[in-house]
Order: sequence, then structure tokens, then C-alpha cells
Amino acid sequence: MGETDVANPPGLDLRRLEEYLRAQRPGMLGGALEGEVIAGGRSNLTYTVTDGRGRWVVRRPPLGHVLPTAHDMGREHRVISALADTPVPVPRTVLLCEDTEVLGAPFFVMEHVEGVPYRSAEALDALGAARTAGIAAAMIDTLVDLHAVDPAGVGLADFGRPEGFLERQLRRWKKQLEASRSRELPGIDELHRRLSAEIPQSPEPTIVHGDYRLDNLLVDSDDRITAVLDWEMSTLGDPLTDLALIITYSSAALADSSSVSNAHTAEGYPDADEIIARYAERSGRDVSALDWYVGLAFFKLAVILEGIHYRHSQGQTVGGDFDRIGEVVPRLVDGGLRYLNGT
Repeated sequence: MGETDVANPPGLDLRRLEEYLRAQRPGMLGGALEGEVIAGGRSNLTYTVTDGRGRWVVRRPPLGHVLPTAHDMGREHRVISALADTPVPVPRTVLLCEDTEVLGAPFFVMEHVEGVPYRSAEALDALGAARTAGIAAAMIDTLVDLHAVDPAGVGLADFGRPEGFLERQLRRWKKQLEASRSRELPGIDELHRRLSAEIPQSPEPTIVHGDYRLDNLLVDSDDRITAVLDWEMSTLGDPLTDLALIITYSSAALADSSSVSNAHTAEGYPDADEIIARYAERSGRDVSALDWYVGLAFFKLAVILEGIHYRHSQGQTVGGDFDRIGEVVPRLVDGGLRYLNGT
């Protein structure tokens, strides 16, 4: 990143942000703001900013055109704020700005939380198998804690429409696919059709994260989870969709892919059966229909990565590691079909 980028990262006008923060939160800032893009974000853009004394994180939508509901800053800010006093660790929010005149898009600011988002097997292997197993167990237990939060009790009773949640998920991701469709993807329409024909009955609705995985968590030096991040797809809905996504992220379809985390290949990381068993035991939920949910997770992830591939092809992404992401999508489609076939 060159000097120009450091002074003004793509999508973040630091001087306008500084003026806004000084007006809205007098006394919050000391010196002039500096900032940079946080590597790893593949959808909403995330930045760290500092005044030389404190550090904060800024979130805004991507630069390219996408479904507005997929990058709703108000919703993400709301759910993080609501969870502040629950067992689910989240950063403290500072403010939400929905005035697009400031940065060209809505954004919100939250505190900077110390911790490591473990993305690679190499990073976990350096800790050893026992610590890796403990971190993975904490990941699952934190998901159980999230699904145990009473939405009404934290002011989120109207955060989503749980009835018909799975049907809407299928429609939503099909719509997202059509918005990003720029090439032939054999099998993806068949995967959607089969999922639509076999929708299971959902359990009692909960707060759903929507993209729950190890590298969306921050872990401190004592292996405690200090923050759950990236709530842009959160809503009220079927909790098994979160569990299924963890299983999908650790599937063979994503093996040897630089586009997603390979943390699940670290020694000590639990296999799919162990993850499912721990969640089922601690949550008390019936997971017998999880195969369908994993098929849905494959479809959802394929659509997300296809959207990133499309934006990259249009020159609308910020950061690196996007050039080969399109290669992963057909493998996800195949993985979803194989899972539904029981193979």
C-alpha cells in the first residue's frame, strides 16, 4: 500500500470522517486520523483508524453494487449494540452514520478489540493441538450462547421474520446469484431446485449470525474469544443454518483453497461429527436434518463467492487474494449436490 493509500484508504475519506467524529463525539479524538483497510474482509469494507492515542474500527459497504439488504449498516450496528450485555462477546459500538454525504455510503464505528482471527492451519499448529481443540470448542460454545439469547429480551424481537425463513433464504440467495451471474455455473440451478423441494421444519427461531466461522472471531492470548465480528447477514431465523455453515467451511470442497480459511485442517481441530455432537449436546437441539442445511450452506457460500468473483472482474474489490476465488465456486456447487446425494 503506497503513501496515498495510507493517507486515504479506498472508500474512506479520513478528513471527512474526522470532521464528523469531532462534531458528533466531542473530545473523542486527539490528533489527526490515520487508517488502513483490514485485510481479509471479502464483503463489507473494514478499516482500522487511530488518532495516535485510541484505535477504532470503521465498517462500510463494498464499493460495487450489491443487494442493499446484504450490506445494511444499520442492522449490523443494531445487533452488535443489542448483544453488548449478553454472554456473546462483541465490540462496543461508537456511532452509526446513515448520511451518505459523509463517506459516500452508510457506515458505523466501533471499538477496536484485541485478538487474533485464526485463519490458517499454520497459525493454529503453532499453538499445538490441545489449544486448537480448546479454541474450536469455545467457537462452538459461543454459537450456542448466541442461539440462547432471547431476541425480545435484548430489543431484537422485530429483527427478522422467522416464519418462512428457509424459503426466503433460498429466494434471497437465488436473487443474489442472478445479480452476479456473468458465466455458466453447471449444477447451481439444480442445487437450488433440490433444496427448494425438500425444505425441513425449522426449530424455534434464534438470532442467527449468518457467517459464523473461526476467522470471524477474535481470540486473545489466553484462547478466549474476545469478539464475534461480521454481523452483516445476521437476522432472526433457523439456528441450524449457522451450524451447517461451520461444517461447510471445513469441507473437502474447500480443501487447498487460498480463498477461504484452512484452519479446520490444523491438528486438534474437531471433525464435523465432533462439532455437531458438541453443539447438539450443549444446545439440546435436534440436528437430524442437518444434511439439508449443509446443502443450503454450500449454495449460499457459492453465491457469496460468485458475487466476489463478479465484483473482482469489474474492478470493484479492495485488497488482494481475489483473482482465483472464482475457481472455488464450481467445487462448492458440486459439494452441495454430493452432500444432498449422501456421497
